[in-house]
Amino acid sequence: MDKAANTPVRLGMLTPSSNTVLEPTTAALLAAAPDGADDVSVHVSRFRVTEIALSENALGQFDDGGMLRAAELLADARVDVIAWNGTSAGWLGYERDERLCERITAATGIPACTTVLAYREIFQRTGARRIGLVTPYLTDVQDRIRANWTEAGFACPAERHLGRRDNFSFAQVSEDTVASLVREVAAEGCDAVAVVCTNMRGALAAAGLEAELGLPIYDSVAVTLWKCLATVGLDPSRWRDLGRVFDLPAAFGADPARAR
Repeated sequence: MDKAANTPVRLGMLTPSSNTVLEPTTAALLAAAPDGADDVSVHVSRFRVTEIALSENALGQFDDGGMLRAAELLADARVDVIAWNGTSAGWLGYERDERLCERITAATGIPACTTVLAYREIFQRTGARRIGLVTPYLTDVQDRIRANWTEAGFACPAERHLGRRDNFSFAQVSEDTVASLVREVAAEGCDAVAVVCTNMRGALAAAGLEAELGLPIYDSVAVTLWKCLATVGLDPSRWRDLGRVFDLPAAFGADPARAR
């Protein structure tokens, strides 16, 4: 997939069908680059997800089959990376996303990444061990995320969640509410705050909160965009004014042969 240096880069993203935050937020982040972002475009494929819970039906929404079909449609657009821009591996386990990435690349020949695996990489590389966790999820979902992350070495001693199940409703939580939850977990002490949900409004407030609180604020939409940029070898620091995540070096996940 070698591309000439002046060839536009196409980022492919998989998103839940009921998500209304991811696309406009990603577009806003890209557009905020001081030198513009005409060399980068985002292309999205959806699969059916309407609720987040631990019931059999809810868990079944994240079957690899539907996600792979959506990824194969993205491959028709000749995207340079395919990201699962969602957080289901938070409660299903990292191995689910590891397998998904393998299957996407095997089926399409395109590098794959995910939100949750990007979080793990960031925490490992930055040494963050106490994570303030903010989500819109139900208590049992939140508890599962905390257990999985703690087992991986990232304790979540400070957390807030909103007890919501309907995925569409997550987007109706205001940016001000998200910011208040971030402040609450930061006050309890942590190395970083993670706003975990790609249908929640945290990305565009992150830089201001970081300046206020003196902590990195890692929003899921921004984390996924960072990983996509790093994977294709683009320099994320073009977007450093939007949050500390974009100051992390592309070498975290880049193919050096494609760096530009």
